[in-house]
Amino acid sequence: MFKTRKQESEEQDEDDNDEEDDEDEADSRGSPVTRAFSFLSNFMSGFLQTLGCFRRVEMLNVPSQSFPAVGSQQRVAPSGQSRNKVALKPGHSLMDWIRLTKSGRDMTGLRGRLIDVTEEELRKHNKRNDCWTCIRGMVYNVTAYMDFHPGGEDELMRAAGIDGTDLFDQVHRWVNYESMLKECLVGRMATKVSAVMKVKAQSKKDEEKPQVNGLAPPPSPAPPPFPSAALPPPKDTRPRYDWFQTDTTVNIVVYTKRKIPAAGSAVVDLINGALRIEVVLGKMSYLLHWRLPQEVEEHVHIHTASAVGKIQVVLWKKAKAKWSELGEQLDAHDTFERQKDREICYRKCVLLAKTDVTHDTKLFCLQLPPGTHMHVPVGRHVYLRASVQDSEVVKPYTPVDHTLLPDCSATAGDGAHRLFLMIKVYPNGVLSSHLDSLSIGDSLAVSSPEGPFSLRLLRGITQLYLLAAGTGFTPMARLVHAALTDLPTLRKTQLMFFNRQERDILWHSLLDQLAAKDPRFEVEYVLSEPSDSWTGRRGRVQTSMLTDLLVRPEGSKCLVCVCGPTAFTELAVGLVKDLGFSDEEIHAFQG
Repeated sequence: MFKTRKQESEEQDEDDNDEEDDEDEADSRGSPVTRAFSFLSNFMSGFLQTLGCFRRVEMLNVPSQSFPAVGSQQRVAPSGQSRNKVALKPGHSLMDWIRLTKSGRDMTGLRGRLIDVTEEELRKHNKRNDCWTCIRGMVYNVTAYMDFHPGGEDELMRAAGIDGTDLFDQVHRWVNYESMLKECLVGRMATKVSAVMKVKAQSKKDEEKPQVNGLAPPPSPAPPPFPSAALPPPKDTRPRYDWFQTDTTVNIVVYTKRKIPAAGSAVVDLINGALRIEVVLGKMSYLLHWRLPQEVEEHVHIHTASAVGKIQVVLWKKAKAKWSELGEQLDAHDTFERQKDREICYRKCVLLAKTDVTHDTKLFCLQLPPGTHMHVPVGRHVYLRASVQDSEVVKPYTPVDHTLLPDCSATAGDGAHRLFLMIKVYPNGVLSSHLDSLSIGDSLAVSSPEGPFSLRLLRGITQLYLLAAGTGFTPMARLVHAALTDLPTLRKTQLMFFNRQERDILWHSLLDQLAAKDPRFEVEYVLSEPSDSWTGRRGRVQTSMLTDLLVRPEGSKCLVCVCGPTAFTELAVGLVKDLGFSDEEIHAFQG
C-alpha cells in the first residue's frame, strides 16, 4: 500500500515519540537546560528529510517445527499480532524439506529452465496444485512447499498468483527465502514495457509543447504558501553526527535529538578496517558506515549521555597522525529509515561455554568480536545463523543474563561483549542439535537486536503479572530483574510458570531464592504431568487459575506479559481479556 509523504512523516514522528523517555521517568520539558538544548537542536537542524525509498532486506531462513518455531516465545510481537500455525503431517519438517530439495525432483515443472514471467502469466498460477508467487521480483513455484509451510496452506494461498512480498514481510522478514526456495525458482518478473513507453512518451510530449514567440509557455503557478504564522516549521527528528580527533583518538559523536536508554541504543562493529555504527531509535534506524583511512586498535569504547541523547564512539589510533577525513563512505552511510527495512547485520561470535540448566536445556555463552559493542535491550531477540547440511538455517533467541540474580557492577561491561542464550535442545531440532554439537571455540553468526518490546510499557506499573510456559520463560528472566531493580512504582511481580514436569522448570532454585529475598516477587509453578509427590498446582492454563492470580488492587496500574508456545499464548491472552484486561494492559511475546 502506497503512502503519502505526509503519512510517512506522521508515522515517523509517532515512532520517534514512542521511543522517547524509554527508561527515564523525568519529563524533558521540565529542565531549562534541556529546553534550551532542544530549541537549539531544532533551530539548527533545518527541515525534516522525507525518506522516499526502501532498501533491499536480506532474508533469513524459514524456521522448522523445532524450538524455537515461528510462533515461538523467542520472538516478540505486540498483543493481537500472533501468527497462525498448523500441525504438519509426519515427514514434513524443515529437515524433510531440505532433503526433498536435494533429491533432484523438478520443483518448478520447467525442467531447469528460467523464464521471464509477466503479470498475466503469474495470475494464471493461483491454485493449490499450481501455485506461483513473487517475492522481490523473483517468481517461485511453491506448490510442493504447501504441505511443509508452518503457517498452513491457506496462509500460503494468500500470495498465490500475485506479488507476495508485503505479506511475506509481515510474518517473517528474517527468513532466507532465497536459500529455502532456490530449487523452486521459476524466473524473474518481466519488465513492464508499457510503463517504460509511457515515460518516454510523456518526455517526448513535453519536448513538443507549443512555443510562443520562441519561448515555452510559463509553468503553472505554484500554490500559494501557507502563512508563516499558521503552521510552525516541522520538527527535525533526524539524527546527525560530528567527529573530532586528538593525537591518540578519533571520536564520532551522534546526536539523536531525543532521550535514549541509559544502556545505550548503538551497535558498533569495527571489522577489517570498516566501522559500522547503527543507532536504533524505536522503530527507526540511523546508520553510519565508513572504510577508515588508517589503522586503529581493535577495541572501541562507547559513552552514552542518555538525558540529551548523545552517543560518543571512541577509537584509538595505531599511529599518531592527523586524519583529514573519516574515510570512504560505504553502503547506506548516513541513512535514517525503518529498522525493518534495514539489511540485517551479522558478526561472528565464538562459543565460550555451555552449561546444563535442565535435562534438555543449556546456557550458551558467546563472545562477540573485539571490535563489536552490542547491548541487547530487555525483551529483544537476536538471530543465530548456521549452515546445516549445506542449507542456511536461522532462528531467533532471546538473550538472558548469566544468572537470574546478576551483580550489576560485575556484568555492566560484559553485557556489551558477551551473550547468554538459554536454548532447549531437541533430538530432531535442526539448529538446536547443531548448536549442541559445537565445540568450545567454534564460531556462530549472530545478528543485531530485533523486536518491538520497549521498557516504556513498564512506566508507572504497580502490578506486573507474568505467564510463561516452558522456554517462554527466557524473555521474562531479564524482565523480572529490570522491574525489581529499575521500577520505583512496582509493588508486586508475580510469575505463573507452566511446565510438564518438575525437572523441566528453568532456574527453579534461583526463582525460589529470589522469591525469598525480595517480598515484591512471587512465583507459582503449574505442572501438566506432575509426579505423585507434587504438592503444587496441576493442569493447564485456565480461567480459575488466572482469577486467583490477576487481582487489581485499588489505584493500581497493571501489565500482563505472556510468553510460550503459540497455542498457550493465544489461549492465555484470550482468558486475560475475558477477565477485563485491555489490549494496552497485555503484551504477548511471540512470532
